Amino acid sequence: MKINQKQIESVVALPGAKRYEHFIKVVVNWEEVWGLYQDGWALAATDDGKKVFPVWPAKEYAALCAAREWSGYEPTSFSLDSLMDELLPNLKRDGVLLGVFYTPSDKGITPTIDQVLEDINHELENY
Repeated sequence: MKINQKQIESVVALPGAKRYEHFIKVVVNWEEVWGLYQDGWALAATDDGKKVFPVWPAKEYAALCAAREWSGYEPTSFSLDSLMDELLPNLKRDGVLLGVFYTPSDKGITPTIDQVLEDINHELENY
């Protein structure tokens, strides 16, 4: 999927809840999720110190965040199946939150793992 600059700017400007909805639709449609990787996956933290695994619906959005503490990290994709069957269960087991659609100026949102699975499965019903 190739995204133009105007679309990037308009989606990044959306509030977190709308970016989350966009994330669910896009990852189900393209069956692909993006993270940042450099000798391990990029992690973040909530204000109270809980670990967060950030994800994006496309390479271009992840690349926007490959700066500051994630400088040198590369956008790296994995399948929707890997997200649902491996990553989310592992994050839930380890008490790590999923950080959906960070932007350079916003941490994104951290829904529960169960909520993400429910929303993805609900969107999959449309296909």
